[in-house]
Amino acid sequence: MIDSASQNQQRSRLWSLLGDLPGADAPVTAEVIGEEDFPSYTLQKLVLELNGIEPVPAYFCRSKSARGPAPAVVYNHAHGGDAVTGKDEAIRHRPALQSPPYAEALAPLGIHTFAIDAWNFGERRGRAESALFKEMLWNGRVLWGMMVFDTVRATDYLVSRDDVDPARIASMGLSMGSTMAWWHAALDERVRVCVDLCCLTDFHALIEAGGLDYHGIYYYVPRLLKEGWDTASINALIAPRAHLSLAGLYDGLTPVKGLDTVDSALRQVYADAGAPENWKLLRYPCGHMETAAMRRAVLDWLSAKL
Repeated sequence: MIDSASQNQQRSRLWSLLGDLPGADAPVTAEVIGEEDFPSYTLQKLVLELNGIEPVPAYFCRSKSARGPAPAVVYNHAHGGDAVTGKDEAIRHRPALQSPPYAEALAPLGIHTFAIDAWNFGERRGRAESALFKEMLWNGRVLWGMMVFDTVRATDYLVSRDDVDPARIASMGLSMGSTMAWWHAALDERVRVCVDLCCLTDFHALIEAGGLDYHGIYYYVPRLLKEGWDTASINALIAPRAHLSLAGLYDGLTPVKGLDTVDSALRQVYADAGAPENWKLLRYPCGHMETAAMRRAVLDWLSAKL
C-alpha cells in the first residue's frame, strides 16, 4: 500500500528543488474578459492572478453536454519551438495532434477543458526563453518551477468553480505539456487522472543516448539528479491514481530503453499499491506525435477513469 505520509515528504523534497517560488497563500483571482460560442462548448477568456508577478491568460471551455458540476481536464500546451500558440492548442489544430482539438473532443463527453499560457507562451510571449531562464536563475528562481507553480495555482481556481467537480480533475498534454501533466499530478493530489503523450523521458537514458538538446532549457531543474530523483521516482508520486502514458517508438525525446526502465518501475509501484490497472504505458510505431489510435486510447481512458 501507498504510504501517504512518505509521499507527502517526497513532494516537499521535490518542491524544494523548484527554486524560490511565490507565496501560495495569496488569493487566486480571475477576471472574465470575454466569451465565444462554439458548437459543443462555450469558451470563457480569463485573466488569472496566480503568482503576484504577472497575469496569466487562460481559457475555460465549458462543455454544453455537462450536467451539474462536471469533470475538467487541465490541458497543458506543448512547446515545439512555437511561442505563439500556447493555450490556443486546446481549441485550435496543431500538426502534431489529431483533430479535433481536445476542447472539442472532450466537450461531447461532458468534460470541461481548462488551459493557461505558460511563461513566455501565447499572450505571455515576447522574451527569449534562454534569457528568461538566466534571469530567473540569478534571482533564485527556476523556470520550470515557476511554470509548475502557475499550473498548480491555476488548479486552485479551477476547483473553486461551481460548474467543476473538484473530485474529477485530470491533467494532460503532449511534449512539454506531457511533462507538465506528470509533474502536476505528482505534486498535486487533486489531479485524479494523468495522461501524458510523447514525453515520459527517463533522464539517465536521455543522457546515455546523447539527447539532452532534444528538450528545451525550461526542462532542466538544478540538482534534480544529484538529489536522487529520476523520472520513475517523480511519477511514483502519482500512484495509485490513474496514469496513462503514450509514446512513439521512433521519438528521440523518449529513448526506448528509458521507457522500459520507467514502465518496469511503475508496474511494481502500482502493483504494490494494489492498483495495477491504474498504470498503462502504450507504445506506437511513430515519432513525436499523436496518432489516431493514441487519441482513441486517451478518450477511452478519460471516459473510464474520470
